[in-house]
Amino acid sequence: MSPAAKPFHTTTAFPNLAILSFATALLATSAIFWTFPAIDLTVSGWFYSPGDGFTLSSDPALRLLRASSPWVTIGGVLIALFCIVREAVTVPLAWSRIRTPIWLLAGLALGPGLVVNGLLKTLWGRPRPIQIDVFGGDATYQKAWVVSDWCDRNCSFVSGEASSAAWLVAAALMTPRRIRPAATLIALVYAGAISLNRIAFGGHFLSDVVLAWLICGLTFGILHWLVIGKGGFVRSPRRRIRAPSAP
Repeated sequence: MSPAAKPFHTTTAFPNLAILSFATALLATSAIFWTFPAIDLTVSGWFYSPGDGFTLSSDPALRLLRASSPWVTIGGVLIALFCIVREAVTVPLAWSRIRTPIWLLAGLALGPGLVVNGLLKTLWGRPRPIQIDVFGGDATYQKAWVVSDWCDRNCSFVSGEASSAAWLVAAALMTPRRIRPAATLIALVYAGAISLNRIAFGGHFLSDVVLAWLICGLTFGILHWLVIGKGGFVRSPRRRIRAPSAP
């Protein structure tokens, strides 16, 4: 009997589950908000007081929380840039060591930057809760994904600050393994607080916040697959297969 042949590895092609999950969740959630628009009005109504408006918007602690968001995001950008510069002075420069910070910066530019602030908030024209007649304004409530002319710029759909908060969670997921659980938990709590804050202030509807997270999650997933490669967030299992022994 001849000795067994040297083992080799094969990789089975699986669809990227993260991309598929975000896309499915985005479609399902959009359908829910479209079919039941009262969800937006009900949730925003929890924070609205007739005659007084969205009173939490004047709370000093919550205002400070909102003011911290740009600085935290800038801090994340500076860390990513530092990682790239640090590796750039290393010879030879390895793509494997800079692709993660490049993915993070590209994700911030494409997701919260281009898709959210450049396209959706500019072109969809959805008025904010504080602008609609239900909550003391002059505009008419518009469902998620409805293009309208009730807002000219920096409109409600979707939330820019919630999208940046989602990016912070993505950044936390890329931290070293020993601190990743704690970093991710902190990022989730902080990002969730920032997102809820926008609803409490009357700046965004629940759908603006939830869809911002899902749109950016889908964007980050696609970019991760393109930049990091090898199946993106979900990598295909490697199976060891031995050639059959000769009789």
